[in-house]
Amino acid sequence: MKNSNVLYQHGTLALLVPGLLDGTLTMKELLEHGDTGIGTGEGLDGELIILDGVPYQVDSAGNVNIVDDSFTLPFANSHFAAYNEMMDVEDIKRDELQELIDKKAASANTFYSVVIKGTFKNIKTRAVKKSSKPYDTLAKTAEAQSIFERDTVEGTLLSYYSPQVFDGAAVAGFHSHFMSDAHDFGGHILDFESVSGNVVFQCFDSLLQHLPIDNPAYKHHDFSSDDILGSIHKAEG
Repeated sequence: MKNSNVLYQHGTLALLVPGLLDGTLTMKELLEHGDTGIGTGEGLDGELIILDGVPYQVDSAGNVNIVDDSFTLPFANSHFAAYNEMMDVEDIKRDELQELIDKKAASANTFYSVVIKGTFKNIKTRAVKKSSKPYDTLAKTAEAQSIFERDTVEGTLLSYYSPQVFDGAAVAGFHSHFMSDAHDFGGHILDFESVSGNVVFQCFDSLLQHLPIDNPAYKHHDFSSDDILGSIHKAEG
């Protein structure tokens, strides 16, 4: 049964910090928990965005690929889309948009998702180059990222909002990925100047946290000396 009130999360952002980058969930398994989502591949292999059940990967060369069921991920979110209308916006700046979404959502201590479809100006995204074992830390691996920019592009922003109290398991605030309508540009959003388009909203009453208990590296790692929050905020900002 498809439950649109549940946000499914495999892994945590914290496990990426020391370089626990093994793919521990297949795309087939992830899609059993949602038709919409974001994530990254084994070794931080690009940026994933799932729209209407189709898993797109933006790799470090800027290519947009549709990945198969066997593609593996160390971290991902997914859910079944059941969005409600929030608002239309016209040439609104990113900071102003986030403040407006915060106000209208009135859900600072719950998980929710926002989708924005429209025209984005001066958008900047990134994708990380896939690394191999032995993996470096998140901070080191994230240095090998490619930056992509477009002056104007039509597309879809998919964002998950996580409450401050869950910072570390996820990144507190908004975590956003993008895919152009032409399927030729996307990635993890670093910034955009403004957007004109439609905003929809979906709130979750449950977080289903799935951990990679069959992965020895995860089971036996001592996180006590890792700068979890500092590394996450630097890499995901």
